[in-house]
Parts: sequence; structure tokens; C-alpha cells
Amino acid sequence: VQLQASGGGLVQTGGSLRLSCVASGRSFSIYGMGWFRQAPGKEREFVAVINWSGDRTDYADSVKGRFTISRDNAKNTVYLQMSSLKPEDTAVYYCAADRSRSMTTRGGDYHYWGQGTLVTVSS
Repeated sequence: VQLQASGGGLVQTGGSLRLSCVASGRSFSIYGMGWFRQAPGKEREFVAVINWSGDRTDYADSVKGRFTISRDNAKNTVYLQMSSLKPEDTAVYYCAADRSRSMTTRGGDYHYWGQGTLVTVSS
């Protein structure tokens, strides 16, 4: 499986962005999908996860109520809608796929990673 993330950019505080992650391969619909981010000088952290069918989600406390993860299995795509963005949301955002369907929030449990897309929120 190859993952291609896009949609990052420069946005002002309070603005919105939608990230997309397109997966190659026929097994996308059975994978759990997650978004992670890594800010400069910081470790990678969990952002959001969605199960294979799209009816279960989980979020980091720091983004609850502001970010929404969703997926379209017909398009092999997972999305991250980000609203009310803050400067502390500035990071490279990565999508990842998990074969085990475990809804895991641990990056080490994911089997495939995209290349990342940079989100910069100006104050």
C-alpha cells in the first residue's frame, strides 16, 4: 500500500484546511487509518483514527471538537478536516494505515505511512 497525503499549506489562526490521503491497492477498505503530526523539534504525535468502515473515530484531546476524520472507501481516501486552527497545530501531518483494524493510537502499530504534508498556522 502506498499513501499520498496532500492539502497542507499556510493558513491564519482560526482558519480551516482539509487534508487528503489517497491509498493505492485494493485493501484500503479493510485498514484502519490514522493521522499523525510532527512539529519542529517535537516527537510525532497521534491526531485522529478511523476504523475500516468509517463508523468509529477517535481523536487526540488537543484536536477534539476542531478536527474531523472521515473516509471514502470508494475513492481509497481518508480526510482530515481541520477547523479553528491554532499556531500549535503547525506540523507535518502524516497519514498511516493499520492492517490490524485495532483503532490504535500508537504510531508504531501502523504498517504504512505517507510522505507527509506541511501545515503552517500563522498567528
